[in-house]
Amino acid sequence: QVQLVESGGGLVQAGGSLRLSCAASGSIFSIKTMGWYRQAPGKQRELVADITSDRNTNYADSVKGRFTISRDNAKNTMYLQMNSLEPEDTAVYYCNADLRRSILSPLSTYWGQGTQVTVSS
Repeated sequence: QVQLVESGGGLVQAGGSLRLSCAASGSIFSIKTMGWYRQAPGKQRELVADITSDRNTNYADSVKGRFTISRDNAKNTMYLQMNSLEPEDTAVYYCNADLRRSILSPLSTYWGQGTQVTVSS
């Protein structure tokens, strides 16, 4: 089994910061791309940022310059440093990983259970 567990969400005032973590555990051979997605009430889930195994990054325009994604390949862990938070960032944040469970396994996508981020004005 593979599990992705997010942590670090919470309530913060506008202009504040939070750091999210996502730890992948279980039978994992390699992780290709990891990403953060978010879903606000009544809206579709959207990509926030993602990072490849060689640390190439991609950000949604709405978070560029405010959020920083990183990963520790040795620990199968990904982070999202969120600065200058705005009420519009309020959402459930999910982590996502494209990984292989063994050298012969196909690439499969896994999701965490989500962590709530609430930014008050």
